[in-house]
Amino acid sequence: MKSSAVTYSAEQLQIENDRYGSQPPQAVLKWALAEFDSAVTLACSFGAEDVVLVDMMTRLHQSPRIFCLDTGRLHSETYEVMDAIRDRYGVTIETYCPQADAVERMVRAKGVNLFYHSVENRKECCGVRKVEPLGRALAGAKAWITGLRSAQAVTRTATPMIECDAAHGGIAKINPLINWSEEQVWEYIKANKVPYNRLHDQGFPSIGCAPCTRAIKPGEDIRAGRWWWESPEHKECGLHGRASAPTR
Repeated sequence: MKSSAVTYSAEQLQIENDRYGSQPPQAVLKWALAEFDSAVTLACSFGAEDVVLVDMMTRLHQSPRIFCLDTGRLHSETYEVMDAIRDRYGVTIETYCPQADAVERMVRAKGVNLFYHSVENRKECCGVRKVEPLGRALAGAKAWITGLRSAQAVTRTATPMIECDAAHGGIAKINPLINWSEEQVWEYIKANKVPYNRLHDQGFPSIGCAPCTRAIKPGEDIRAGRWWWESPEHKECGLHGRASAPTR
């Protein structure tokens, strides 16, 4: 590993963003793997963007670190593509599940589908099933890679290529596809025959937990199927809050 720094200053972030902000995703991935080696990990939910990153990373590194958050409420199709990715690339997928006692307390108090009743309840569920497991997944990491794209949501339009994740100790958060369009993602998948979630072919551009995801109608925003009962500015689960912005 070539870097021992855990946090990045605003100046360092600007330097790296100036260098890689307009580069292709493979360039920033190559930098991240060289800079952090086994201390960088990909957060993979097995959506279209994430499987693209798996394909790119396995071309650059023999055994890249990849993790997923198994909330306990994923679609069966998501597990299918997880197995397909394992078979195709021979990678190990580190799986993190929610703490059973925390799920039991939440469901006992508010029911299994509490998220439909309020934004606060939905964020509580995401906190138990996603945010807390993410903290364990990133323990000891110095950087993580996401499949965020600026065109995905109003909450992501100002996201840079490389940022400081203040919520997780100031580690680097790297978004190689931030400037890509949806068309570029699918062109890559088709050109490289990358396994993908078959729900995408059924009108699901964005895929999360089964009860919180639906297919969208023609002309709807690509995130319209996520937490469709909420307004767009609330549609984050807590994994990508703007606490990730540079703090120094």
